[in-house]
Amino acid sequence: MISIERFGDILDELAQELPGEFYDELNLGVCLEPSPKLHPQARGNDLYILGEYSCSSMGRGVVIYYGSFERLFGDLSEDGLKDEIRKTLRHEFRHHMEGRAGERGLEIEDENNLKGYLNS
Repeated sequence: MISIERFGDILDELAQELPGEFYDELNLGVCLEPSPKLHPQARGNDLYILGEYSCSSMGRGVVIYYGSFERLFGDLSEDGLKDEIRKTLRHEFRHHMEGRAGERGLEIEDENNLKGYLNS
């Protein structure tokens, strides 16, 4: 697994790929959290949260969990890891954009994916 510093550099690079308008109302920005985050409904150590979009009284922001990537993708090449970071970052930005528009499509999709996991 690459270092958290290198991971942060890649995350910054990928964040710059997104149009500036995507950051409107994202006052908390994109943060990198060192620790992993296990999903509260995980049945074992098999369901980690890679990223989260939050909207609260403090504002809106995206958190990316380095530790979760380390647990799930620690054996990937840097290019493979970069692809996973990009997917996660764009997923969280989709939550942000949909939230601003009053849409819930991705939220419903995530709920359905969780139901599938719980029923498997």
